[in-house]
Amino acid sequence: MARIAGINIPQNKIVRVGLTYIYGIGNKNSQEICKNLNIPSSKRVNQLTDDEILKIREYIDKNIDVEGELRRETSLNIKRLVDLATYRGSRHKKKLPVRGQRTRCNARTRKGKAIAIAGKKITPLKK
Repeated sequence: MARIAGINIPQNKIVRVGLTYIYGIGNKNSQEICKNLNIPSSKRVNQLTDDEILKIREYIDKNIDVEGELRRETSLNIKRLVDLATYRGSRHKKKLPVRGQRTRCNARTRKGKAIAIAGKKITPLKK
C-alpha cells in the first residue's frame, strides 16, 4: 500500500487520481508530479515500484505544502484576520460567507442547517 504524506492512497486508482487524495494536491499538481518524475499518469498505484513511490514522496516533501502544514497555515491566516478585527475576520467569526455572497436566501452551506424560530407559527385565515 502506498502511503504518502500520511495518507493511504487507494491501490486501484490511476496515479494521477490517487495523488489528489492528499490535501493540497489537485489535478494540476498531480499531473505536474507525474510529468517531472517521468511516471506515466495512466499507471495504477499498485503498479508503482518502491523506488517510484519514494521519488513521489521526496518530491512532495521538497516542493509542495500538504496536509498538516497547509491546514495549519490556513487556520493561522484566518486567526490573523479575526485578531486584526477585519471585516473578513468578523465574517469568519460569525460563520457567514466571507467573499461577498448574499445571505438572505442562500449560504446554507456556510450557515448550517436552518433553525426554526419559535412562536412564528402562521395561523390560517378564518372566513
